[in-house]
Amino acid sequence: MTAPTPLVERRKIGDFTVHAIQAGGQKLDGGAMFGVVPKPLWEKRIRADERNRIQLGMRCLLIEHPSGLVLIDTGAGNKENEKFKDIYGLENEGADGATLLEDGLNQIGVTPPDVTLVINTHLHFDHAGGNTRNRSDGTLEISFPNATYIVKRGEYEFATHPNERTAASYFERNYTPLEAAEKIEFVSREKEIVKGIRVIPTPGHTPFHQSVLIESGGERALYLGDLVPTHAHLPLPWIMGYDVEPLVTLETKRGILKQALEEQWLLIFEHDATIAWGRVEQDGKAYRLADGAG
Repeated sequence: MTAPTPLVERRKIGDFTVHAIQAGGQKLDGGAMFGVVPKPLWEKRIRADERNRIQLGMRCLLIEHPSGLVLIDTGAGNKENEKFKDIYGLENEGADGATLLEDGLNQIGVTPPDVTLVINTHLHFDHAGGNTRNRSDGTLEISFPNATYIVKRGEYEFATHPNERTAASYFERNYTPLEAAEKIEFVSREKEIVKGIRVIPTPGHTPFHQSVLIESGGERALYLGDLVPTHAHLPLPWIMGYDVEPLVTLETKRGILKQALEEQWLLIFEHDATIAWGRVEQDGKAYRLADGAG
């Protein structure tokens, strides 16, 4: 599979070097991705295929931090079957049995044991599927054996007690092995994980979703996760049908984007197939990506 954007994009955020790794492609129903927004509006921004699916990415972020390498989200992993991949349009196979996330790390010169922290925004399969991986013999292993995984406690409880609405997104093989191996550090609120890297609650997509704020050298960047999955979702009411609490998402977006505009944060889009990051502007009606403000 050829990733929708370069496999790895690199930039500086203050003193930190960060690498955006396009960990694969994904195709989801456009109506589900844009909720109540009519198709004639959203299709002007992202075209649908013959199955009404839009092309998405699965962008993970590797941060070179003085305390060690920090990885945010892990993509879909290598554990799903061909039927599942067809339904969700997953294309994340790399070279020689690796995933594209692993290929991206290799391109940077990093191996999975080098990663010291993994932060999960939430535990849906396309964000936490790479937490664990299948060995060639079919047995399961932890993908980043020397890492501590940062997970919101409420999200873990929500994921391990799914209902009919949420069960299709949560697979215990992606996270319960981490708890069994005592690899998880649970957080319950906003917290600085290491100097300059902070998790902040951004509920709505799931009740315990979190985003990651990066601060260094007077610069701020926010890894949005599924709060604003693509740049096309910047207008406040453009909210996914997948969100379990869409009105909570609305108020979370209102506060986050206001602060991002006022303080000129760099926003990092996890699911955008082509745009890794950018800054926002407001035209009096809606938020949008600022031209040339990456």
